[in-house]
Amino acid sequence: MQAQPLIAVSDVEASSRWYQTVLGCKSGHGGPDYEQLMFEGHMILQLHRWDAHHHAHLGKPDQPVGNGALLWFWTDDFDDAVDRAASIEATVLEEPHENRNAQHREIWLRDPEGYVVVIAGPYGDVGM
Repeated sequence: MQAQPLIAVSDVEASSRWYQTVLGCKSGHGGPDYEQLMFEGHMILQLHRWDAHHHAHLGKPDQPVGNGALLWFWTDDFDDAVDRAASIEATVLEEPHENRNAQHREIWLRDPEGYVVVIAGPYGDVGM
């Protein structure tokens, strides 16, 4: 089994650019209504425009997004991901830090739509 989370967004193409930059992934579909973001041949995230295709269970755009859910990504190139987030001035909720309970490093971001995105990676010596 492999997770393929989908989030609803108001601007699929802008969200796609943000995630491609921050996560270092690529477009697997493209378009204004739906996107598949790919990393090393695997879909890691789907983006769906709120009002496209009338999915009954997608949620409601007038409600807060992501309450109680985090988009969590693991990367072996944590420092590069932090640099990519800085290059686009991503909103940082928590600066890069060690999570000793989980035994890794993390940075917490907010994407342009308001979703919380956590990037985690192995310990290293930059900023620690």
